[in-house]
Amino acid sequence: MELRYRPTGIGATATLTAIVALLSIATGLVNITTPSAGPLAAYVPATVQQAAGFTGTLTGFVLLVTAGSMRRALYVSWLSAVVILPITAAQGLVQSSAYSIPLVVLSVVATVVCWWNRARFDRQVALNNAQIAAGLALVGAQIYGTAGTWALRDEFPDVDTFADAFYFTVVTASTVGYGDITPDSTIGELFAISVLVLGVTTFTAALGALFAPLLEARFANALGRMNESRLELLEDHVVVLGYGDLTEPIVNELETADVDYVVVLKPNNDAVAELRERDIVLVVADPSDEEPLERVHIDRARAVVAATNDDASDALAILTAREMRPDTIIVAAATDRENVEKLKRAGADTVISPALIGGHLLVESALGSTDSERIADRLVGGPIAATESADDASDE
Repeated sequence: MELRYRPTGIGATATLTAIVALLSIATGLVNITTPSAGPLAAYVPATVQQAAGFTGTLTGFVLLVTAGSMRRALYVSWLSAVVILPITAAQGLVQSSAYSIPLVVLSVVATVVCWWNRARFDRQVALNNAQIAAGLALVGAQIYGTAGTWALRDEFPDVDTFADAFYFTVVTASTVGYGDITPDSTIGELFAISVLVLGVTTFTAALGALFAPLLEARFANALGRMNESRLELLEDHVVVLGYGDLTEPIVNELETADVDYVVVLKPNNDAVAELRERDIVLVVADPSDEEPLERVHIDRARAVVAATNDDASDALAILTAREMRPDTIIVAAATDRENVEKLKRAGADTVISPALIGGHLLVESALGSTDSERIADRLVGGPIAATESADDASDE
């Protein structure tokens, strides 16, 4: 099932931000190598234009990473975008190139779109203790190297500014080592060794802690597990809790209605393989657990449906969904008529008993009611429904 992009929303905002990022990179590279010929070229010094080209390229890469993280509806990614996008527009103006005009326009549009959808980006970054410790260690190592190099600048003849000290720390800690800044004393050499050891250690720890989970997710996708990127795009969708004989018509109806949806079903369900072959977005986990409901973004869902053959399992799933999302619409189907009130007490707004409705339609049909026949034909797409649709069309 293909997820549908909307003119506004998380997916559209992230896509627009990514386009601005690519434009920033492209225009930055062009303005570094090509003389400017824009309307403001006569008022901006060439050195400033070239510097804006370099910074624009760097900003584009940062914005591209931000666009990728925006698909997870992270608040920090939205905050980064609304800060960087105006900077990107300003850099486009400073570059004073005709190539920068689309960049400036789209940066302004993307900023407006970000502000319009600010309420959708409400998820916080969830870092474990190892990731926090690795990040702090990396920052601490850079502070140690920069402050120490500046304090020992007499031992480094080529360190004249604080920027030189930071530059030496980065190239040393990353093992690049251009050799343009070298110590000329034993104290300076010992300090450089300490920066090298601490920098390599913290860089390695940070890369492992921050990027290992991403690599694991990629490998999981390669092994046939759920593509998390499709889950991240879910918005204003319907969450279907569980899967049974009653659920299949619901899924077909959602397909017909052109509505995004996701199915959460237990691993021992026989329908898992079939649903995967049909390319339906699904999460294989217990629908009554909070973790899978967080993965399917129940906080962004428009409605929740629970309609399996097990009323007890449906009640547990509804209870969890209601606790996590008190304001959403929850609809359930009760296999046994006596469980209708129980499902309502669990948190369902509407509970429908297919057996009760079916019995009512059968009796009405037996008594000669044409309305019941029309309802039944609507449900199965029979000839009466087709005739009624034709009559409606002729009336219009």
